[in-house]
Amino acid sequence: MSGAPVALIGALAGGLLALALREAVLASPAAAAWLRLALEPLRRAGREGYAPSTRERRRLAALGALAAIVAGWLLGGLEVALPLSVAGPALAAWAISSRRRRYRAAVERSLPEVATAVADSLAAGRSLRASLPAAAAYLDGPPAAELARLGAELDLGAGTAEAVAAWRARMRSERVDAFAAALLSQRLAGGDLAGLLRRFAAGAAERDRVAEDAKSATAQARFTGLLVVAMPTGGALFAELVQPGFLAKLLASPASAVLLAMAAGLQVIGFVAIRRLSRVVE
Repeated sequence: MSGAPVALIGALAGGLLALALREAVLASPAAAAWLRLALEPLRRAGREGYAPSTRERRRLAALGALAAIVAGWLLGGLEVALPLSVAGPALAAWAISSRRRRYRAAVERSLPEVATAVADSLAAGRSLRASLPAAAAYLDGPPAAELARLGAELDLGAGTAEAVAAWRARMRSERVDAFAAALLSQRLAGGDLAGLLRRFAAGAAERDRVAEDAKSATAQARFTGLLVVAMPTGGALFAELVQPGFLAKLLASPASAVLLAMAAGLQVIGFVAIRRLSRVVE
């Protein structure tokens, strides 16, 4: 039997196995409940910037290891599944941190709208303490969640400065720090806080526009660099699909294994270098 039919049969078997696992999970309420419980921190991290507890991280790491084992076994058998199982927990931790970074970036991008909403509430005659939770009604997504959390802390009796400081510590963002400093400036120097927030919103919007222009100008170069980095990995996976056992034969030879490890290291260095060179400094 030639390599192409074997690859097609393997792909069909993998798809059927995935469907079988899905049906098995859905047929078992306990397994479905555990899966939802394990994925809940990942969902909350992207929706509200949630930081999972140690127990939740362990549960998600176990799920990541199991998924890596299954994927590795489908790709190349136990020789690939066992090394990938070590990367499963790291993949789960990366997923959590990545979703929290996207959440923080969404809050940062929405700071002009947040500043405008707070300024409008101040102009309507509300105090700063009342304007912060009131502005959440004019927003949605991550900024609305943050302002709602801020309002809940104020309702529980926290001082305005303490609540804003807790928000800064939670976000760990220079842009949020600048916005918080603008919010609390009136307490020290007085003045027109609504006008200051409107100027902050205009400056933040212009900053975002310039950053987007820079990203658009470098998009093609970044994609080309990442494509060059990904081509060897894609070629190796394609060769494994066409000729099963290709990677196992390479790893069985000490010289090939050493060269493959060096190539992988250089690929990682190249990927990191491309990310650093193409990063837009805001």
